[in-house]
Amino acid sequence: MSANTITPARAEAASTCAGRTSRRSSLALSRAARELDLRRGEFDLAIRLGCVRTVPDEGGGGRRVTRAEIDRVRAEDGFPEALRGRVETVGTRDGAGLMGVTPGRFTRFARLGLMTPVNWYVNRYRAVVWLYLAEEVRQFAAARENARLLTGRTPEGLRGQLEAGVDLRPRNWRGRHIGFELRQLEDPWAKAAVLASLLDPARIAEIVRDPHERAHLSRLRPTRPEHPAPDSPAALIAARITTAQDADEIDWLQAELAQALIEARRHRPAPRPTSALPDGQFTLPSHPPAAIGEAVSLPRTVLSAQAPATGGEPTRSRGMLGWLRRGDT
Repeated sequence: MSANTITPARAEAASTCAGRTSRRSSLALSRAARELDLRRGEFDLAIRLGCVRTVPDEGGGGRRVTRAEIDRVRAEDGFPEALRGRVETVGTRDGAGLMGVTPGRFTRFARLGLMTPVNWYVNRYRAVVWLYLAEEVRQFAAARENARLLTGRTPEGLRGQLEAGVDLRPRNWRGRHIGFELRQLEDPWAKAAVLASLLDPARIAEIVRDPHERAHLSRLRPTRPEHPAPDSPAALIAARITTAQDADEIDWLQAELAQALIEARRHRPAPRPTSALPDGQFTLPSHPPAAIGEAVSLPRTVLSAQAPATGGEPTRSRGMLGWLRRGDT
């Protein structure tokens, strides 16, 4: 045997050592949050907004933050106050206070899609509480073109939409949610699972005919930290918010899911049950080499909406949220 030959045992030991080295140079998310002086909810939002970058845990334990990333964030000007300001969220009342308007007017802005929620939860009264980035609220209030909306009468075109019952908050949140999730993912199957998570099971089955693929997407489906108990009133409310409702939104998600599946299958087949051998042993399915597919091509998510300078319809944002709004205007 050649002196350069590496036995399986030695290769496994080397891999384990490399994994330990990687973990020593990175931190678990809870520890990283403490290092950055953030509450866990603030830290999770910082990740979703791209303020803090994460890396996969080579040991299979989820995401981690490297020590170099912690040092980079801590070295930014104004740390930690500036970082906290970027992830600060406000509800309707506090948002209205920042904007200098009544809570009712702020709610109308949000229903019209002029303010996009960054998060939400169901309170103990089973009411949905929408949360917005404080930084975006301040930017909206400071924009000169929005001055008439803040103090004057709501333009007739916008009043007509409100009277018709327009409420773009759930739809705009879904659009923002897709952008947040896909930005953190590299695996094509996980990307497809994000798209599938916004469709009801019947719609998914129209596109994903293979039950093993549907099961794999279900396992990879992203979940919210405060996921309510199944069949509870809060779960029913959450299902309405997290499931596409409008025909054009559903059609778009199904088309993107179909394309994402092409890329995922090219990357690797979905896992399937192992086959039993006559002697009771099991064999693992073999996967032929496949080229890694490119990431799902999605429109750019617009993270803040701009109000019109004069009366009439709101200015349509380009990208995903602009598309998502079209079905309701």
